[in-house]
Amino acid sequence: MATRHLYLARHGAADAFGRLTDIGRRQAGLLGERLAALPIDAVWHSPLPRAEACARELGRWLPDVPVTEAAELIDHVPYVPAPAETPRSWAGFFDGYDEAEAASGHRLAEALVARFARVPDAATEGPRRPDRHEVLVTHAYPIAWLVRHALDAPPSRWLGLNSANTALTVIQYRDGLPPTVVMFNDMSHLPPDLRWTGFPDGVRP
Repeated sequence: MATRHLYLARHGAADAFGRLTDIGRRQAGLLGERLAALPIDAVWHSPLPRAEACARELGRWLPDVPVTEAAELIDHVPYVPAPAETPRSWAGFFDGYDEAEAASGHRLAEALVARFARVPDAATEGPRRPDRHEVLVTHAYPIAWLVRHALDAPPSRWLGLNSANTALTVIQYRDGLPPTVVMFNDMSHLPPDLRWTGFPDGVRP
């Protein structure tokens, strides 16, 4: 049975200009060290500089693995909920999104799912082995959308699924079975001082 293993990671910590910081590079290196023991086939990254720099940094631990841009991984709002679906605390967040912007974001979300959220195709993705192990370095919202999709949750449930910088989320796709969320937002490869970046300030476990 062919299985696609997706290792989803938000990029490392970035500055106000969207550039990876020294902390972000340390986070990326630690994620790369964690992934180095796995049979990774490919590292895909968002077109945005902070994601590309993070992918290149963790790619140092995967010297024979291609690191390639995937347009579907760019930061985007995957679904703008209707007013009745929107939690009160999120209502103002969507001010200014017109119908064209919302439709564009949802098309990107659908393309993301179509490309990555499925079992591997040996005919087009290579017969080297039946399984595929792929790292996706992206942003919090695309990760939230893929987790929501895997759980077959209502579209608005991507809201509130945040991810820390370089935290690891793993989803498996197998023939004839629903997707399996193996882990979400796991930071065990990061020391305490590098965890929870990318979240609002607050008390953390």
